[in-house]
Amino acid sequence: MSKTKTPMTPEAAARIQSSTAKQNSGSVPKGSFAARAQSGAAKNSNSKGGK
Repeated sequence: MSKTKTPMTPEAAARIQSSTAKQNSGSVPKGSFAARAQSGAAKNSNSKGGK
């Protein structure tokens, strides 16, 4: 396994969240990997914008 970290992108998070929702009758459980991926993508997206 690679030790290089790749930042979570909004596109990747959307794919993960979509797959999770399909498996759970349309919902994404709080604290699930999909929810954490979406949060990480939002943080990465926000950190690129300003400073």
